[in-house]
Amino acid sequence: MEWENQTILVEFFLKGLSGYPRLELLFYVLVLIMYVVILLGNGILILISILDSRLHTPMYFFLGNLSFLDICYTTVSIPPMLVSVLSEKKTISFSGCAVQMFLGLAMGTTECVLLSMMAFDRYVAICNPLRYSVIMRKGCYVPMAAGSWIIGVVNSTVQTGCVVQLPFCRNNVINHFTCEILAVMKLACADISGNELIMLVATTLLIMTPLLLIIISYTLIIISILRIRSSEGRSKVFSTCSAHLTVVIIFCGTILFMYMKPKSKETLNSDNMDATDKLVSVFYGVMTPMINPLIYSLRNKDVKEAVKHLLRRKSFNK
Repeated sequence: MEWENQTILVEFFLKGLSGYPRLELLFYVLVLIMYVVILLGNGILILISILDSRLHTPMYFFLGNLSFLDICYTTVSIPPMLVSVLSEKKTISFSGCAVQMFLGLAMGTTECVLLSMMAFDRYVAICNPLRYSVIMRKGCYVPMAAGSWIIGVVNSTVQTGCVVQLPFCRNNVINHFTCEILAVMKLACADISGNELIMLVATTLLIMTPLLLIIISYTLIIISILRIRSSEGRSKVFSTCSAHLTVVIIFCGTILFMYMKPKSKETLNSDNMDATDKLVSVFYGVMTPMINPLIYSLRNKDVKEAVKHLLRRKSFNK
């Protein structure tokens, strides 16, 4: 009977906001505007970090990677989501869902590790300024960034590979906007405790470990800042890392809320997903990449000057 109830799924139905057409339209317009802002904001950051020689430093190399990562992450999820909202048939193929899971998880993991690398960069710059050029040389920060991408790909390969091998029953409704790995796992008609254990270990290693490194780095940074006697000096030093700290708080805070907040019994024992979970998921996937370039541009004099220089050069060429 167990095998009779199983079938080979060729597609999934993305529930999203089905049943709320007006809310879907508002959602579509808002997400489309945010996506355009993400492409423009992060695209400009990448452009100025390449064209302006003053920004050829480890910090802006990491920032360029972060901006490219945000563009890739949102491009994987937002366009299919928008197409699904407009389409009457809100389905995605099994292979397409697997690709979306793989890329989304890879980008999310990479960003988490990359933020910890940026925290280490700020620690060296503030706590060991005389040795900064020696420690954060090109032969060091390029492998650090590359390692972040490799860790993301390896983690995603393992987790996505385990999920796609699960048997799926007739229920193919994903109660989400995209193929989020937890939502897909719940559809499996098999014991997923092994997958949950792998996810728990990966979450502990690849989210909590970078978060711990960030906390240690900023604890040492704050101690170093407090040793500066003048308030003007403290303010100047803190301004060099405040943008990154803001991004870390938004990114890690959202992840911790999504995956570690207590679930009600109704949510755990049913296929219904709390509306808050969906909204937080969208916030994590859309708002964070949109806010990142705004934070770095508004709170960073070097970026402001680079943008002004780029605009002046364009107007001069005209």
